[in-house]
Amino acid sequence: MYRLYGNSGMANLAPHMALETIGAPYKMVLVDTGAKEHHGAAYLRLNPTGRVPVLVDGEQPIFETAAILLHLADRHPDAGLMPPVGTVERALAYQWLIHLTNSVQVAYLAYYYPERQIADPALADSVKQAAEVRAGELFDLLDTALAGRDWLTGDRPGIVDFMLLMLTRWGRNFAGRPPRLLPNIGAHAARTAALPAVIRAFEQEGLAQPWY
Repeated sequence: MYRLYGNSGMANLAPHMALETIGAPYKMVLVDTGAKEHHGAAYLRLNPTGRVPVLVDGEQPIFETAAILLHLADRHPDAGLMPPVGTVERALAYQWLIHLTNSVQVAYLAYYYPERQIADPALADSVKQAAEVRAGELFDLLDTALAGRDWLTGDRPGIVDFMLLMLTRWGRNFAGRPPRLLPNIGAHAARTAALPAVIRAFEQEGLAQPWY
């Protein structure tokens, strides 16, 4: 049985969607980040970075959301969470997953934790505003990529779509333009959030509507 360590609505949400889609036995293990449980010795043995999520497969802990998603897709090929190996669609899935991790998620890190980016706390608001602008530019690119498509890669929903929905959700309270207001991003979010496995993941994490 898999064990997925995380907290409500955090970066465990996309792997949670994947696990519900796969249908394999798993246990969701709550990590009390408010109480700094992710900085405790027991958790650091699983993930020395002190962040969530962690997936434990047997006795092997795996951290980093994208790595967890790829592992689950590889372990359960019949679930169809990634296009076939060696295809252009597979290469594009890698491209967009890494883009979401290395660009969009990095912009969110600056948005939600601006104090980590600077030495002068007086600049925090400026960093946060710049991060929202940067995230908006990245979502514009994704909106263009979704033109005429139901899913970001391939002809069925997969791990890249779960990651995109999670990140769309994270921008729901942007002061300027939340990602859902982009036509293709908004349609993609609605489509993905309507999947039964995704609904179960949101409900199990206790997330209230609106989800994104």
